[in-house]
Amino acid sequence: MKRIAILAVALGGAGGAPAQDTAVAPAAAGPAGARAGQAAVAETVADAARAMAPIDAAEVSLEALVWLKRPLVVFADSPNDPAFQIQLDNLAEDPAELARRDVIVLTDSDPSHPSEAREKLRPRGFSIVLLDKDGAVKLRKPLPWSVREIIHAIDKFPLRQQEIREKQDAAAARDR
Repeated sequence: MKRIAILAVALGGAGGAPAQDTAVAPAAAGPAGARAGQAAVAETVADAARAMAPIDAAEVSLEALVWLKRPLVVFADSPNDPAFQIQLDNLAEDPAELARRDVIVLTDSDPSHPSEAREKLRPRGFSIVLLDKDGAVKLRKPLPWSVREIIHAIDKFPLRQQEIREKQDAAAARDR
């Protein structure tokens, strides 16, 4: 019997749990079982992508996310802005890597009804703004970025470096 292991992202809203590994039930032998296993994987990947779906910035307070999440706020003057659409497509390519770094994606594409994030961060046109868990602005970019560029930037943050060291220390302590 085969076991198919997948990464399921379960965020459950702004203060949700981090990503966790889950196993899908063993696939039955044969082509029909393989198709069923592939369908289960596809469905779980789709669930993960939905869990990482952007949240309207008007629905979330940045203060409520301090020390819990790294907000990535995507601003535009219209939801039809091509850069806005490209950025959302880029973020959908690898939501698991963002979730692994406790990123929550917020969007604000309506300047006529400014969110708390828009009032605090004061963007002009399209921009992405990445805050660290302490609430400090770490990155402002006027063009879309790939997930790879975003996670490389996050991995250089001092708080992220501390998280990595703590995980390594915990793993080393378990191995002793």
